[in-house]
Amino acid sequence: MTSLARQPTVYLTHGGGPCFWMEFPEPIGAHAYDGLRGYLAGLLASLPAPPRAIVMVSAHWEEAVPTVSTAPAPPMLFDYYGFPPQTYQLSYPAPGAPQLAERVRGLLEAAGIASAANAERGFDHGVFVPMLIIDPPARIPVVMLSLGADLDPAHHLAIGAALSPLRNEQVLLIGSGSSYHNLRRVFDGAEDGSGAFDEWLNATVATADTAERRSRLIDWRSAPNARACHPRAEHLIPLMVAAGAAGEDPGRATFRGRIGGKAYSCFSFGA
Repeated sequence: MTSLARQPTVYLTHGGGPCFWMEFPEPIGAHAYDGLRGYLAGLLASLPAPPRAIVMVSAHWEEAVPTVSTAPAPPMLFDYYGFPPQTYQLSYPAPGAPQLAERVRGLLEAAGIASAANAERGFDHGVFVPMLIIDPPARIPVVMLSLGADLDPAHHLAIGAALSPLRNEQVLLIGSGSSYHNLRRVFDGAEDGSGAFDEWLNATVATADTAERRSRLIDWRSAPNARACHPRAEHLIPLMVAAGAAGEDPGRATFRGRIGGKAYSCFSFGA
């Protein structure tokens, strides 16, 4: 396999609930998510080669230790509440990849990171919402990886580093979260300091010195308006896995936009 086929790592904002199958009034607006949808729809075409599989770290799955889905055909997991009926009819029948799941566990073990397996976990909306846009035919196998319940940035950077060899095995690593995630404010239309935090995040990802990038990510709570944008860290922590797997590769924003007044970004490392 040539270096040209080496997969990047990706951190994406997966939107607000099943947002792509809903209509929003002002101040959000009916077309608020069109830009993000367009980015997700073009993600596969932006890669250096088609991935044979995806390992996806979802902000909506936390376990005591990083846990890997081993189901050959994961079911749907509708882990949102109070949304329109059509959003509970969505289906994403992508296959799992049990052998890849074992490879993930082996890499974590080799790095001294404890892990577990789950043969029943379904696709939560941090997975199926973006993947229905990224790969509508649901042909690419998807292995889910949980966050560790500690939500420790350094720990998740190490998890990403352990999984970095997968990039040379035609596996795309995606951290699925949101660069802004304050549920109390997400749809209020106010700016909420998200712009300053988003600027900090973009500068951090694009930092040429990877040691500095790591240091800044570990200390993300000191960023401008960090706690206003992330009262809890779970939607930001998938970025740490993607950045850890990037190694020395540079990062850049692949999507920047405003949705309902809030600033959002998606990032890629190594492409």
